Amino acid sequence: MSIPRPEYPRPQFVRSEWLNLNGEWQFEIDAGDSGLERGLVQRELQDRILVPFCPESELSGIGNTDFMPAVWYRRTVTIPSSWGEQRVLLHFQAVDYDTTVWVNGTEVARHRGGFTPFSCEIPSGLAGSDVTIVVRARDTAQPPQPRGKQSQRYENHSCLYTRTTGIWQTVWLEPVPTVSLKRPRITPDVAHGCFNLTQPLSALGTGLTLRVRLKDDAGEICTVSVPADRDFSPKVTLPIPEERRHYWSTQSPYLYDLEIELLNGETAVDSATSYAGLRSVTIDGKAVKINGQTVFQRLVLDQGYYPDGIMTAPSDEALVHDIKLGLQAGFNGARLHQKVFEERFLYHADRLGYLVWGEFPDWGCGGYGREDDHQQPGATYVTQWLEAIERDYSHPSIVGWCPLNETWQVLTDRTTVLDDVTRAMFLATKAMDSTRPVLDTSGYSHRVPETDIYDSHDYEQDPVKFAANHAGTGENKPFINRHREQVISVPYRNQPYFVSEFGGIWWNPEVEPGKDSWGYGAAPRSLDEFYDRFKGLCDVLLDDAAMFGYCYTQLTDVYQEQNGIYTFDRKEKFDIERIRDVQTRIAAIEKI
Repeated sequence: MSIPRPEYPRPQFVRSEWLNLNGEWQFEIDAGDSGLERGLVQRELQDRILVPFCPESELSGIGNTDFMPAVWYRRTVTIPSSWGEQRVLLHFQAVDYDTTVWVNGTEVARHRGGFTPFSCEIPSGLAGSDVTIVVRARDTAQPPQPRGKQSQRYENHSCLYTRTTGIWQTVWLEPVPTVSLKRPRITPDVAHGCFNLTQPLSALGTGLTLRVRLKDDAGEICTVSVPADRDFSPKVTLPIPEERRHYWSTQSPYLYDLEIELLNGETAVDSATSYAGLRSVTIDGKAVKINGQTVFQRLVLDQGYYPDGIMTAPSDEALVHDIKLGLQAGFNGARLHQKVFEERFLYHADRLGYLVWGEFPDWGCGGYGREDDHQQPGATYVTQWLEAIERDYSHPSIVGWCPLNETWQVLTDRTTVLDDVTRAMFLATKAMDSTRPVLDTSGYSHRVPETDIYDSHDYEQDPVKFAANHAGTGENKPFINRHREQVISVPYRNQPYFVSEFGGIWWNPEVEPGKDSWGYGAAPRSLDEFYDRFKGLCDVLLDDAAMFGYCYTQLTDVYQEQNGIYTFDRKEKFDIERIRDVQTRIAAIEKI
Protein backbone atom coordinates (compact mmCIF):
# COMPACT_ATOMS: atom_id res chain seq x y z
CA MET A 1 0.00 0.00 0.00
CA SER A 2 1.30 3.45 -0.89
CA ILE A 3 1.83 5.91 1.96
CA PRO A 4 -0.93 8.56 2.17
CA ARG A 5 0.28 12.16 2.27
CA PRO A 6 3.90 11.11 1.55
CA GLU A 7 5.32 14.63 1.04
CA TYR A 8 7.74 16.24 3.50
CA PRO A 9 5.59 17.87 6.20
CA ARG A 10 7.91 20.76 7.23
CA PRO A 11 8.94 22.36 3.92
CA GLN A 12 10.63 25.45 5.36
CA PHE A 13 13.09 23.42 7.45
CA VAL A 14 14.16 20.30 5.57
CA ARG A 15 16.58 17.55 6.52
CA SER A 16 17.52 14.83 4.07
CA GLU A 17 16.82 11.89 6.40
CA TRP A 18 13.34 11.17 7.72
CA LEU A 19 10.76 8.41 7.90
CA ASN A 20 7.06 8.96 7.17
CA LEU A 21 4.84 6.98 9.57
CA ASN A 22 1.56 7.63 7.76
CA GLY A 23 -0.33 4.52 6.77
CA GLU A 24 -2.11 1.77 8.66
CA TRP A 25 -2.08 1.91 12.47
CA GLN A 26 -3.96 -0.14 15.00
CA PHE A 27 -6.88 1.86 16.38
CA GLU A 28 -9.54 1.70 19.06
CA ILE A 29 -12.29 4.00 20.26
CA ASP A 30 -12.28 4.38 24.05
CA ALA A 31 -15.85 5.47 24.76
CA GLY A 32 -15.40 5.59 28.53
CA ASP A 33 -11.86 7.05 28.50
CA SER A 34 -10.83 4.07 30.60
CA GLY A 35 -8.24 2.67 28.24
CA LEU A 36 -5.28 3.38 30.49
CA GLU A 37 -6.87 1.39 33.32
CA ARG A 38 -7.84 -1.37 30.89
CA GLY A 39 -4.29 -1.82 29.63
CA LEU A 40 -4.49 -0.32 26.15
CA VAL A 41 -0.87 0.82 26.44
CA GLN A 42 0.19 -2.83 26.58
CA ARG A 43 -2.21 -4.76 24.33
CA GLU A 44 -3.10 -4.91 20.63
CA LEU A 45 -5.94 -2.66 19.49
CA GLN A 46 -9.13 -3.91 17.85
CA ASP A 47 -9.42 -1.90 14.63
CA ARG A 48 -7.27 -0.40 11.87
CA ILE A 49 -7.10 3.22 10.68
CA LEU A 50 -5.31 5.03 7.86
CA VAL A 51 -3.20 7.83 9.36
CA PRO A 52 -3.16 10.86 8.96
CA PHE A 53 -6.93 10.92 8.41
CA CYS A 54 -9.15 11.39 11.45
CA PRO A 55 -11.58 8.58 12.40
CA GLU A 56 -14.59 10.72 11.48
CA SER A 57 -13.43 10.87 7.85
CA GLU A 58 -14.14 8.45 5.04
CA LEU A 59 -10.46 8.38 4.08
CA SER A 60 -9.50 6.95 7.49
CA GLY A 61 -11.47 3.77 6.86
CA ILE A 62 -13.44 4.34 10.08
CA GLY A 63 -16.03 7.03 9.24
CA ASN A 64 -17.48 7.30 12.75
CA THR A 65 -18.98 10.77 13.29
CA ASP A 66 -20.27 10.11 16.82
CA PHE A 67 -18.58 11.55 19.92
CA MET A 68 -15.28 9.87 20.74
CA PRO A 69 -14.04 10.98 24.18
CA ALA A 70 -10.75 9.16 23.63
CA VAL A 71 -9.11 7.22 20.83
CA TRP A 72 -5.97 5.06 20.82
CA TYR A 73 -3.36 4.34 18.14
CA ARG A 74 -0.61 1.72 18.08
CA ARG A 75 2.17 0.95 15.61
CA THR A 76 5.48 -0.90 15.70
CA VAL A 77 8.24 0.75 13.68
CA THR A 78 11.80 -0.28 12.86
CA ILE A 79 14.32 2.48 13.50
CA PRO A 80 16.73 2.53 10.52
CA SER A 81 20.07 1.07 11.53
CA SER A 82 21.82 3.76 9.45
CA TRP A 83 20.73 6.35 12.01
CA GLY A 84 23.32 4.95 14.41
CA GLU A 85 23.74 6.83 17.69
CA GLN A 86 21.80 9.90 16.65
CA ARG A 87 18.84 11.11 18.66
CA VAL A 88 15.54 10.14 17.06
CA LEU A 89 12.65 12.60 17.19
CA LEU A 90 9.04 11.54 16.82
CA HIS A 91 7.00 14.37 15.26
CA PHE A 92 3.24 14.86 15.26
CA GLN A 93 2.10 17.66 12.96
CA ALA A 94 -1.32 17.84 14.66
CA VAL A 95 -3.38 15.67 17.01
CA ASP A 96 -6.78 16.77 18.32
CA TYR A 97 -6.82 17.40 21.23
CA ASP A 98 -5.13 16.24 24.48
CA THR A 99 -2.40 13.76 23.59
CA THR A 100 -0.22 11.32 25.50
CA VAL A 101 2.51 9.27 23.77
CA TRP A 102 4.20 6.09 24.97
CA VAL A 103 7.22 4.37 23.39
CA ASN A 104 7.82 0.76 24.41
CA GLY A 105 5.42 1.23 27.31
CA THR A 106 7.11 4.37 28.70
CA GLU A 107 5.38 7.74 28.54
CA VAL A 108 7.49 10.19 26.51
CA ALA A 109 5.22 13.17 25.78
CA ARG A 110 2.04 15.07 26.52
CA HIS A 111 0.61 17.87 24.43
CA ARG A 112 -2.54 19.95 24.60
CA GLY A 113 -3.91 21.56 21.45
CA GLY A 114 -5.48 20.20 18.29
CA PHE A 115 -3.84 22.40 15.66
CA THR A 116 -0.11 22.72 16.40
CA PRO A 117 2.84 20.31 16.10
CA PHE A 118 4.81 18.71 18.90
CA SER A 119 7.77 16.36 19.15
CA CYS A 120 9.28 13.88 21.56
CA GLU A 121 12.43 11.78 21.67
CA ILE A 122 12.63 8.04 21.13
CA PRO A 123 14.79 6.40 23.83
CA SER A 124 18.44 6.18 22.72
CA GLY A 125 20.29 3.14 21.45
CA LEU A 126 17.43 1.64 19.42
CA ALA A 127 18.77 2.03 15.85
CA GLY A 128 17.97 -1.15 13.94
CA SER A 129 15.40 -2.18 16.56
CA ASP A 130 11.61 -2.26 16.63
CA VAL A 131 9.82 0.27 18.80
CA THR A 132 6.12 0.34 19.64
CA ILE A 133 4.43 3.74 19.61
CA VAL A 134 1.11 4.16 21.42
CA VAL A 135 -0.93 7.36 21.26
CA ARG A 136 -4.01 8.35 23.24
CA ALA A 137 -5.94 11.42 22.11
CA ARG A 138 -8.71 12.79 24.31
CA ASP A 139 -11.31 15.01 22.67
CA THR A 140 -14.39 16.51 24.28
CA ALA A 141 -17.26 18.38 22.69
CA GLN A 142 -17.63 20.54 25.79
CA PRO A 143 -15.78 23.72 26.82
CA PRO A 144 -13.13 24.87 27.37
CA GLN A 145 -10.97 23.51 24.54
CA PRO A 146 -10.58 25.64 21.38
CA ARG A 147 -11.97 23.74 18.40
CA GLY A 148 -12.73 26.26 15.68
CA LYS A 149 -15.81 25.21 13.67
CA GLN A 150 -16.16 21.68 15.06
CA SER A 151 -19.73 20.95 16.15
CA GLN A 152 -20.44 20.56 19.84
CA ARG A 153 -23.61 18.64 18.95
CA TYR A 154 -23.89 15.18 17.45
CA GLU A 155 -24.87 16.63 14.08
CA ASN A 156 -23.58 19.44 11.91
CA HIS A 157 -25.62 22.61 12.34
CA SER A 158 -25.58 26.24 11.16
CA CYS A 159 -21.87 26.97 10.49
CA LEU A 160 -20.48 24.19 12.68
CA TYR A 161 -19.18 21.04 11.08
CA THR A 162 -18.09 17.44 11.59
CA ARG A 163 -15.56 17.05 14.39
CA THR A 164 -11.94 15.93 14.02
CA THR A 165 -10.57 13.61 16.70
CA GLY A 166 -7.04 12.28 17.09
CA ILE A 167 -4.24 12.28 14.53
CA TRP A 168 -5.06 14.42 11.48
CA GLN A 169 -1.68 15.42 10.10
CA THR A 170 1.52 13.56 9.28
CA VAL A 171 3.43 11.52 11.87
CA TRP A 172 7.14 11.07 11.17
CA LEU A 173 10.59 10.24 12.56
CA GLU A 174 13.79 12.23 12.14
CA PRO A 175 17.37 11.56 13.28
CA VAL A 176 19.32 14.50 14.73
CA PRO A 177 22.71 14.85 16.45
CA THR A 178 23.13 15.60 20.15
CA VAL A 179 23.50 19.30 19.40
CA SER A 180 21.15 20.09 16.54
CA LEU A 181 19.49 22.87 14.63
CA LYS A 182 15.92 23.82 15.48
CA ARG A 183 13.49 25.73 13.27
CA PRO A 184 15.09 29.06 12.21
CA ARG A 185 13.31 32.43 12.43
CA ILE A 186 13.86 34.28 9.16
CA THR A 187 13.05 38.00 9.09
CA PRO A 188 13.23 39.88 5.79
CA ASP A 189 14.54 43.46 5.95
CA VAL A 190 13.56 45.19 2.73
CA ALA A 191 14.85 48.59 3.85
CA HIS A 192 18.39 47.28 4.27
CA GLY A 193 18.28 44.57 1.60
CA CYS A 194 18.99 41.58 3.81
CA PHE A 195 17.63 38.67 5.79
CA ASN A 196 18.11 38.43 9.54
CA LEU A 197 18.17 34.82 10.67
CA THR A 198 17.95 33.59 14.25
CA GLN A 199 18.98 29.94 14.56
CA PRO A 200 17.91 28.19 17.79
CA LEU A 201 20.01 25.23 18.89
CA SER A 202 19.00 22.23 20.96
CA ALA A 203 22.04 22.71 23.24
CA LEU A 204 25.43 24.40 23.38
CA GLY A 205 28.54 22.61 22.15
CA THR A 206 32.19 23.60 22.40
CA GLY A 207 33.84 24.93 19.25
CA LEU A 208 30.77 24.88 17.00
CA THR A 209 30.14 27.31 14.16
CA LEU A 210 26.92 28.24 12.39
CA ARG A 211 27.30 28.74 8.64
CA VAL A 212 24.44 30.02 6.47
CA ARG A 213 24.56 30.27 2.70
CA LEU A 214 22.04 32.39 0.75
CA LYS A 215 21.38 31.57 -2.91
CA ASP A 216 19.23 32.80 -5.77
CA ASP A 217 18.71 31.39 -9.26
CA ALA A 218 22.17 32.61 -10.30
CA GLY A 219 23.92 30.83 -7.44
CA GLU A 220 25.50 31.84 -4.15
CA ILE A 221 24.93 35.39 -2.94
CA CYS A 222 26.72 35.27 0.40
CA THR A 223 27.92 32.92 3.11
CA VAL A 224 28.06 34.05 6.73
CA SER A 225 29.58 32.18 9.68
CA VAL A 226 29.26 32.97 13.39
CA PRO A 227 30.28 31.12 16.59
CA ALA A 228 27.59 28.72 17.81
CA ASP A 229 28.99 27.87 21.22
CA ARG A 230 28.05 31.03 23.15
CA ASP A 231 24.34 31.49 22.50
CA PHE A 232 21.39 29.10 22.25
CA SER A 233 20.11 31.21 19.34
CA PRO A 234 23.00 32.63 17.27
CA LYS A 235 22.07 35.32 14.75
CA VAL A 236 23.32 36.09 11.26
CA THR A 237 22.62 38.86 8.78
CA LEU A 238 22.61 37.88 5.10
CA PRO A 239 23.18 40.96 2.88
CA ILE A 240 21.88 41.00 -0.70
CA PRO A 241 23.53 43.24 -3.32
CA GLU A 242 21.04 45.63 -4.86
CA GLU A 243 21.28 44.01 -8.29
CA ARG A 244 20.24 40.64 -6.80
CA ARG A 245 17.32 41.82 -4.73
CA HIS A 246 14.19 40.04 -5.86
CA TYR A 247 11.11 41.06 -3.91
CA TRP A 248 8.36 38.63 -2.97
CA SER A 249 4.94 39.84 -4.12
CA THR A 250 1.63 38.57 -5.41
CA GLN A 251 2.85 39.21 -8.96
CA SER A 252 6.34 37.76 -8.49
CA PRO A 253 6.62 35.46 -5.46
CA TYR A 254 10.39 35.07 -5.56
CA LEU A 255 11.96 32.73 -3.01
CA TYR A 256 15.63 32.58 -2.04
CA ASP A 257 17.26 29.32 -0.97
CA LEU A 258 19.07 28.90 2.34
CA GLU A 259 21.57 26.25 3.37
CA ILE A 260 22.15 26.07 7.12
CA GLU A 261 25.02 24.10 8.66
CA LEU A 262 26.26 23.50 12.18
CA LEU A 263 29.98 22.83 11.93
CA ASN A 264 32.70 21.37 14.10
CA GLY A 265 35.74 22.66 12.26
CA GLU A 266 34.85 21.90 8.63
CA THR A 267 32.75 18.84 9.54
CA ALA A 268 28.99 19.28 9.35
CA VAL A 269 27.39 18.22 12.63
CA ASP A 270 23.91 19.05 11.36
CA SER A 271 22.45 20.66 8.24
CA ALA A 272 19.12 21.69 6.79
CA THR A 273 17.71 23.71 3.92
CA SER A 274 15.13 26.48 3.98
CA TYR A 275 13.83 29.34 1.87
CA ALA A 276 12.79 32.96 2.37
CA GLY A 277 10.94 35.77 0.66
CA LEU A 278 12.16 39.38 0.70
CA ARG A 279 9.05 41.42 1.45
CA SER A 280 7.77 43.97 3.92
CA VAL A 281 4.32 44.66 5.35
CA THR A 282 3.85 48.26 6.48
CA ILE A 283 1.05 50.62 7.41
CA ASP A 284 0.85 54.04 5.77
CA GLY A 285 -2.23 55.92 6.92
CA LYS A 286 -5.20 53.77 5.91
CA ALA A 287 -3.15 51.63 3.50
CA VAL A 288 -1.45 48.32 4.18
CA LYS A 289 1.53 48.14 1.85
CA ILE A 290 3.58 45.23 0.51
CA ASN A 291 7.14 46.33 -0.26
CA GLY A 292 5.99 49.94 -0.10
CA GLN A 293 3.19 49.44 -2.65
CA THR A 294 -0.49 49.64 -1.78
CA VAL A 295 -2.11 46.29 -2.51
CA PHE A 296 -5.85 46.02 -1.99
CA GLN A 297 -6.30 42.69 -0.21
CA ARG A 298 -8.99 40.79 -2.10
CA LEU A 299 -9.29 37.96 0.40
CA VAL A 300 -11.59 34.99 0.51
CA LEU A 301 -12.63 33.12 3.65
CA ASP A 302 -11.14 29.63 3.44
CA GLN A 303 -12.15 27.11 6.10
CA GLY A 304 -10.03 24.23 4.81
CA TYR A 305 -12.63 21.46 5.00
CA TYR A 306 -12.90 18.52 2.58
CA PRO A 307 -15.80 16.08 2.03
CA ASP A 308 -13.63 12.98 2.42
CA GLY A 309 -10.82 14.19 4.73
CA ILE A 310 -12.69 16.80 6.85
CA MET A 311 -9.83 19.05 8.08
CA THR A 312 -7.15 16.98 6.32
CA ALA A 313 -6.61 17.57 2.62
CA PRO A 314 -6.79 14.27 0.75
CA SER A 315 -3.54 15.10 -1.06
CA ASP A 316 -0.89 17.77 -1.38
CA GLU A 317 -2.34 18.57 -4.80
CA ALA A 318 -5.66 19.42 -3.11
CA LEU A 319 -3.94 22.18 -1.15
CA VAL A 320 -2.49 23.64 -4.34
CA HIS A 321 -5.85 23.33 -6.06
CA ASP A 322 -7.62 25.39 -3.39
CA ILE A 323 -5.14 28.24 -3.79
CA LYS A 324 -5.52 28.14 -7.55
CA LEU A 325 -9.31 28.21 -7.21
CA GLY A 326 -9.00 31.41 -5.18
CA LEU A 327 -6.62 32.98 -7.70
CA GLN A 328 -8.81 32.02 -10.65
CA ALA A 329 -11.78 33.78 -9.04
CA GLY A 330 -9.77 37.02 -8.65
CA PHE A 331 -8.80 36.76 -5.01
CA ASN A 332 -5.17 37.51 -4.15
CA GLY A 333 -5.26 35.83 -0.76
CA ALA A 334 -7.28 34.20 1.97
CA ARG A 335 -8.20 34.52 5.57
CA LEU A 336 -7.40 31.04 6.92
CA HIS A 337 -10.49 30.76 9.03
CA GLN A 338 -10.83 29.03 12.40
CA LYS A 339 -8.11 26.51 11.71
CA VAL A 340 -4.32 26.46 11.78
CA PHE A 341 -3.78 25.12 8.28
CA GLU A 342 -1.25 22.46 7.37
CA GLU A 343 2.15 24.02 6.90
CA ARG A 344 2.32 22.74 3.34
CA PHE A 345 -0.60 25.06 2.48
CA LEU A 346 1.60 27.98 3.52
CA TYR A 347 4.48 26.58 1.48
CA HIS A 348 2.31 26.58 -1.62
CA ALA A 349 0.99 30.07 -0.77
CA ASP A 350 4.62 31.20 -0.56
CA ARG A 351 5.34 29.71 -3.99
CA LEU A 352 2.21 31.06 -5.66
CA GLY A 353 2.15 34.57 -4.19
CA TYR A 354 -1.06 34.15 -2.19
CA LEU A 355 -1.55 36.52 0.76
CA VAL A 356 -2.85 34.89 3.94
CA TRP A 357 -3.90 35.90 7.44
CA GLY A 358 -3.20 33.42 10.23
CA GLU A 359 -5.95 32.85 12.79
CA PHE A 360 -6.63 30.89 15.97
CA PRO A 361 -9.59 28.43 16.11
CA ASP A 362 -11.66 30.02 18.87
CA TRP A 363 -15.11 30.61 17.35
CA GLY A 364 -18.00 30.53 19.82
CA CYS A 365 -16.01 32.04 22.67
CA GLY A 366 -18.41 34.59 24.17
CA GLY A 367 -16.68 34.95 27.49
CA TYR A 368 -19.59 34.53 29.88
CA GLY A 369 -19.87 30.77 30.29
CA ARG A 370 -23.29 30.76 28.60
CA GLU A 371 -24.76 27.49 27.39
CA ASP A 372 -24.28 28.54 23.77
CA ASP A 373 -20.59 29.36 24.32
CA HIS A 374 -19.08 26.16 23.03
CA GLN A 375 -15.55 27.35 23.77
CA GLN A 376 -14.20 29.10 26.86
CA PRO A 377 -11.00 31.16 27.00
CA GLY A 378 -8.02 30.34 29.16
CA ALA A 379 -4.24 30.24 29.36
CA THR A 380 -4.11 27.40 26.82
CA TYR A 381 -5.34 29.82 24.14
CA VAL A 382 -2.16 31.85 24.52
CA THR A 383 0.06 28.77 24.65
CA GLN A 384 -1.40 27.21 21.53
CA TRP A 385 -1.40 30.50 19.62
CA LEU A 386 2.30 31.03 20.36
CA GLU A 387 3.01 27.54 19.04
CA ALA A 388 1.24 28.45 15.80
CA ILE A 389 3.19 31.71 15.39
CA GLU A 390 6.48 29.94 16.11
CA ARG A 391 5.72 27.37 13.41
CA ASP A 392 4.66 29.90 10.78
CA TYR A 393 6.72 33.02 11.51
CA SER A 394 9.05 32.74 8.50
CA HIS A 395 6.43 32.26 5.76
CA PRO A 396 6.37 35.36 3.52
CA SER A 397 2.77 34.72 2.43
CA ILE A 398 1.51 35.55 5.92
CA VAL A 399 0.79 39.29 5.98
CA GLY A 400 -1.21 39.56 9.20
CA TRP A 401 -2.20 37.79 12.40
CA CYS A 402 -5.68 37.54 13.86
CA PRO A 403 -5.70 35.73 17.21
CA LEU A 404 -9.48 35.66 17.75
CA ASN A 405 -12.75 35.73 15.80
CA GLU A 406 -16.16 37.18 16.68
CA THR A 407 -15.79 37.57 20.41
CA TRP A 408 -18.75 39.61 21.62
CA GLN A 409 -18.32 40.54 25.26
CA VAL A 410 -20.21 43.75 26.03
CA LEU A 411 -18.33 46.81 27.31
CA THR A 412 -19.08 47.13 31.03
CA ASP A 413 -17.19 48.14 34.15
CA ARG A 414 -16.24 44.47 34.65
CA THR A 415 -13.18 42.95 32.97
CA THR A 416 -13.83 39.40 31.79
CA VAL A 417 -11.45 36.46 31.38
CA LEU A 418 -11.90 36.86 27.64
CA ASP A 419 -10.77 40.49 27.91
CA ASP A 420 -7.59 39.26 29.60
CA VAL A 421 -7.05 36.52 27.02
CA THR A 422 -7.68 38.93 24.13
CA ARG A 423 -5.06 41.34 25.39
CA ALA A 424 -2.63 38.53 26.24
CA MET A 425 -2.88 37.09 22.75
CA PHE A 426 -2.43 40.52 21.16
CA LEU A 427 0.63 41.36 23.30
CA ALA A 428 2.12 37.90 22.81
CA THR A 429 1.73 38.22 19.05
CA LYS A 430 3.40 41.63 19.01
CA ALA A 431 6.23 40.30 21.17
CA MET A 432 6.74 37.30 18.87
CA ASP A 433 6.50 39.24 15.63
CA SER A 434 7.14 42.96 15.12
CA THR A 435 7.03 42.68 11.33
CA ARG A 436 3.32 42.12 10.67
CA PRO A 437 0.12 43.93 11.66
CA VAL A 438 -2.06 42.29 14.30
CA LEU A 439 -5.86 42.43 14.49
CA ASP A 440 -6.98 41.79 18.05
CA THR A 441 -10.17 40.00 17.00
CA SER A 442 -11.92 39.70 13.67
CA GLY A 443 -15.30 41.37 13.88
CA TYR A 444 -17.33 42.25 16.95
CA SER A 445 -15.57 43.07 20.25
CA HIS A 446 -12.40 45.04 19.64
CA ARG A 447 -10.93 45.34 23.14
CA VAL A 448 -7.32 46.40 22.48
CA PRO A 449 -7.14 50.17 21.78
CA GLU A 450 -3.76 49.89 20.06
CA THR A 451 -4.78 47.11 17.68
CA ASP A 452 -2.97 47.67 14.36
CA ILE A 453 -6.06 46.93 12.26
CA TYR A 454 -9.76 47.60 12.83
CA ASP A 455 -12.52 45.68 11.07
CA SER A 456 -16.13 44.59 10.98
CA HIS A 457 -18.29 41.74 9.75
CA ASP A 458 -21.27 42.82 7.70
CA TYR A 459 -23.59 40.34 6.01
CA GLU A 460 -26.10 42.89 4.78
CA GLN A 461 -27.27 41.53 1.42
CA ASP A 462 -28.74 44.68 -0.11
CA PRO A 463 -25.91 46.63 -1.81
CA VAL A 464 -27.69 49.93 -1.18
CA LYS A 465 -28.03 49.30 2.57
CA PHE A 466 -24.49 47.87 2.60
CA ALA A 467 -23.21 51.11 1.06
CA ALA A 468 -25.06 53.12 3.68
CA ASN A 469 -23.44 51.05 6.44
CA HIS A 470 -19.98 51.96 5.13
CA ALA A 471 -20.57 55.53 4.00
CA GLY A 472 -18.62 56.97 6.94
CA THR A 473 -15.33 55.10 6.53
CA GLY A 474 -13.57 58.00 4.85
CA GLU A 475 -14.68 60.32 7.66
CA ASN A 476 -13.20 58.02 10.31
CA LYS A 477 -16.68 56.82 11.24
CA PRO A 478 -16.62 53.24 9.99
CA PHE A 479 -19.24 50.58 10.49
CA ILE A 480 -18.67 48.99 13.93
CA ASN A 481 -20.38 45.80 15.02
CA ARG A 482 -22.77 45.90 17.98
CA HIS A 483 -24.39 43.07 19.91
CA ARG A 484 -28.13 43.51 20.42
CA GLU A 485 -27.60 47.24 19.95
CA GLN A 486 -25.01 47.33 22.74
CA VAL A 487 -21.53 48.82 22.33
CA ILE A 488 -18.98 46.01 22.42
CA SER A 489 -15.77 47.64 21.12
CA VAL A 490 -13.30 50.30 22.15
CA PRO A 491 -13.49 53.37 19.89
CA TYR A 492 -11.96 53.37 16.44
CA ARG A 493 -8.61 55.20 16.36
CA ASN A 494 -8.09 55.75 12.61
CA GLN A 495 -6.38 52.43 11.98
CA PRO A 496 -6.43 50.76 8.55
CA TYR A 497 -9.90 49.31 8.16
CA PHE A 498 -11.49 46.47 6.22
CA VAL A 499 -14.64 44.37 6.19
CA SER A 500 -13.17 41.00 7.04
CA GLU A 501 -16.41 39.08 6.44
CA PHE A 502 -19.15 39.98 3.98
CA GLY A 503 -21.18 38.37 1.23
CA GLY A 504 -21.90 34.77 2.12
CA ILE A 505 -24.54 34.80 -0.61
CA TRP A 506 -26.65 31.66 -0.40
CA TRP A 507 -26.75 29.85 -3.72
CA ASN A 508 -27.74 26.25 -4.25
CA PRO A 509 -30.67 26.06 -6.63
CA GLU A 510 -30.39 22.27 -6.72
CA VAL A 511 -30.87 21.71 -2.99
CA GLU A 512 -33.28 18.89 -2.24
CA PRO A 513 -36.48 19.78 -0.35
CA GLY A 514 -35.91 19.38 3.38
CA LYS A 515 -32.15 19.18 3.06
CA ASP A 516 -30.23 21.33 5.51
CA SER A 517 -28.89 24.28 3.52
CA TRP A 518 -28.24 27.87 4.41
CA GLY A 519 -26.38 31.06 3.63
CA TYR A 520 -26.71 34.70 4.67
CA GLY A 521 -29.95 36.50 3.92
CA ALA A 522 -32.48 35.48 1.29
CA ALA A 523 -31.12 33.43 -1.59
CA PRO A 524 -31.07 35.24 -4.94
CA ARG A 525 -34.02 34.35 -7.15
CA SER A 526 -31.81 33.92 -10.21
CA LEU A 527 -28.20 33.66 -11.25
CA ASP A 528 -28.33 37.20 -12.64
CA GLU A 529 -29.51 38.43 -9.26
CA PHE A 530 -26.53 36.68 -7.67
CA TYR A 531 -24.09 38.43 -10.00
CA ASP A 532 -25.73 41.80 -9.39
CA ARG A 533 -25.56 41.33 -5.62
CA PHE A 534 -21.96 40.10 -5.70
CA LYS A 535 -20.85 43.03 -7.85
CA GLY A 536 -22.83 45.55 -5.82
CA LEU A 537 -21.30 44.44 -2.52
CA CYS A 538 -17.74 44.25 -3.85
CA ASP A 539 -18.04 47.63 -5.60
CA VAL A 540 -18.92 49.37 -2.32
CA LEU A 541 -15.61 48.26 -0.80
CA LEU A 542 -13.45 48.55 -3.91
CA ASP A 543 -14.64 52.14 -4.39
CA ASP A 544 -13.90 53.19 -0.80
CA ALA A 545 -10.51 54.93 -0.66
CA ALA A 546 -10.38 54.35 3.11
CA MET A 547 -10.73 50.55 2.76
CA PHE A 548 -7.51 48.52 2.45
CA GLY A 549 -9.17 45.22 1.62
CA TYR A 550 -12.02 42.82 2.18
CA CYS A 551 -12.70 39.15 2.83
CA TYR A 552 -15.57 37.50 0.98
CA THR A 553 -17.38 34.55 2.55
CA GLN A 554 -16.42 32.04 1.20
CA LEU A 555 -14.24 29.92 -1.12
CA THR A 556 -16.31 26.72 -1.05
CA ASP A 557 -19.52 25.41 0.39
CA VAL A 558 -18.90 23.53 3.63
CA TYR A 559 -21.48 20.84 4.32
CA GLN A 560 -24.81 22.60 4.89
CA GLU A 561 -23.31 26.10 4.59
CA GLN A 562 -23.82 26.61 0.87
CA ASN A 563 -22.56 30.09 0.19
CA GLY A 564 -19.25 29.34 -1.52
CA ILE A 565 -17.91 30.43 -4.88
CA TYR A 566 -17.34 26.72 -5.48
CA THR A 567 -19.19 23.61 -4.27
CA PHE A 568 -17.86 21.55 -1.38
CA ASP A 569 -16.28 19.14 -3.89
CA ARG A 570 -14.64 22.12 -5.66
CA LYS A 571 -16.86 22.36 -8.73
CA GLU A 572 -17.66 25.74 -10.27
CA LYS A 573 -21.03 27.23 -9.31
CA PHE A 574 -20.67 30.43 -11.34
CA ASP A 575 -18.98 31.95 -14.35
CA ILE A 576 -15.58 32.32 -12.68
CA GLU A 577 -14.35 34.87 -15.23
CA ARG A 578 -17.32 37.05 -14.35
CA ILE A 579 -16.50 36.75 -10.63
CA ARG A 580 -12.87 37.54 -11.41
CA ASP A 581 -13.69 40.61 -13.50
CA VAL A 582 -15.68 42.14 -10.63
CA GLN A 583 -12.72 41.91 -8.27
CA THR A 584 -9.65 42.61 -10.33
CA ARG A 585 -10.26 46.22 -11.30
CA ILE A 586 -8.09 48.79 -9.54
CA ALA A 587 -9.41 49.64 -6.08
CA ALA A 588 -9.78 53.25 -4.95
CA ILE A 589 -7.04 52.99 -2.33
CA GLU A 590 -4.62 51.66 -4.99
CA LYS A 591 -5.03 54.90 -6.96
CA ILE A 592 -3.81 57.12 -4.14
